[in-house]
Amino acid sequence: MPWDPAQYLKFSDERLRPGFDLLARVGELPTGFLAELGCGTGVHARAIAERWPDRPFIAVDSSAEMLAKAAAEPSHIRWVEADLQQWSPPEPAALIFSNAVLQWVDDHPRLLPRMMGMLAPGGVLAVQMPRNFGQASHVLMRETAGNGPWSQTLKPLLRNDPVAPPGTYYDLLTPLARGGLDIWEVEYLHVLQGEDAVLNWVRGTALRPLVSALPAEQAAAFERVYAEKLRRAYPRRADGRTLFPFRRLFIVARS
Repeated sequence: MPWDPAQYLKFSDERLRPGFDLLARVGELPTGFLAELGCGTGVHARAIAERWPDRPFIAVDSSAEMLAKAAAEPSHIRWVEADLQQWSPPEPAALIFSNAVLQWVDDHPRLLPRMMGMLAPGGVLAVQMPRNFGQASHVLMRETAGNGPWSQTLKPLLRNDPVAPPGTYYDLLTPLARGGLDIWEVEYLHVLQGEDAVLNWVRGTALRPLVSALPAEQAAAFERVYAEKLRRAYPRRADGRTLFPFRRLFIVARS
């Protein structure tokens, strides 16, 4: 499934802010190289590289489109196209950073310990994942996908709750985070502009796999039904803007 950097970055301030909030909580690092898994268009990678300018840095993503956007501006960052479930570092890392990516990957009880195992002693795993799958935006998406002529195609693609509650990650990572574990949640209140703002938001992320699986005419019909539900769930305010609550889970674990 190809990703569209332009669509993703239509709400760049709102999408990028959690990654910078996560980076702000990363303290001192031991000797070693840096890695970002799921670097997207490379905005956070460049910020990490500016903070530790003398470190070797590998930024990994599975999307050639995102990596092309990331690599458009010269830097010392090595951009790598790979499946983050299969990628392994060339040596223990001082930092593994992953922002708004791991919700796409199954089997967190295997994945996160594997990532902790990539760290040098005292190294940091910093992760941010959306945890808003109970919000109307996602509930209505699943409801619409499960009803209609597209349901047989879309039902196998639905992921009801790919991110566990904070306590699950606490139990999973506490034995491995000998240098400390910090887990917290934040609910951002995004103030979106434009018509069908929430639809345009999910077009850049959660909606994309569903629409990509359908023929163009059926995809358009699916979006029309879904859009009408979103308008009722997220009415525009008197000033024309739309309020979109969005909860995110943050993890900073030190080996």
